[in-house]
Amino acid sequence: MTRVKPESRIQVIDRAATLLDAISRYTMPVTLKALSADTNLAPSTAFRILHSLIDNHFVDRDNTGKYQLSGRLIRLSNYQYQNVDFRKVAIPYMEKLRDKFGETINLTAREGDVVIYVEKAIPNRMMHVQQIIGSRAPLHVTGVGKMMLGMEGLEGIVGYAQRTNLPTYTRKTFSDIDSLERECVRCVEQGFAYDNEEAEIGVGCIGVLLYDRYGEVVAGLSVSAPIERRRDEWIKDLVKAGKSISIELGFVKSEHAIKKAS
Repeated sequence: MTRVKPESRIQVIDRAATLLDAISRYTMPVTLKALSADTNLAPSTAFRILHSLIDNHFVDRDNTGKYQLSGRLIRLSNYQYQNVDFRKVAIPYMEKLRDKFGETINLTAREGDVVIYVEKAIPNRMMHVQQIIGSRAPLHVTGVGKMMLGMEGLEGIVGYAQRTNLPTYTRKTFSDIDSLERECVRCVEQGFAYDNEEAEIGVGCIGVLLYDRYGEVVAGLSVSAPIERRRDEWIKDLVKAGKSISIELGFVKSEHAIKKAS
């Protein structure tokens, strides 16, 4: 096996790995002081790296300022032992919703500051909303994207807004932080979200989130339709399907505290 030459190593990655390894040795959240001592890193250096890991959802910081591994990292570390494909689980539910609503049902996953369309169920009618698998949309113009932002709280919403500058796609796009924050919080609190022509005039959506056994958001489930055909009566069935898919993915609400927007 070829050995990695010392000069080819990347110091910041080595330090991040050392911090993750140190956190993993604790059964409870751990202080910055302890991690600095365990890794021989200066507190200021450890602090910067830890907060980069938090930004990338590999580490969580609790309300006492202590650090622990995130649910996302735990999920990734157990990936090889998981045989559940959320797309395969979702497809039968998507097809039932499509047949009942007569509209396009979408499955999306988050990648950075966008959602990617990974699966769809198309109705057998000439006029319907067409989403291309593999296409992307900014979080703030989709229902499920706004819910994903809402789950991160104010800090996450502000960070997203600063990174993207909230580009406007239609006159109904949320283009300022305050209004986007109120909308995202409301979406999380009610358990579903609308896209009211925010990405495209004439198209409306209703979306819900899907969770895994760690209580982490893994995908979004939504129905897209011409705005004049969208019906609030669909919400109950969509929410029910989202809960059923999440249960099949191992989610147990009583065992996981879903993060609420602050």
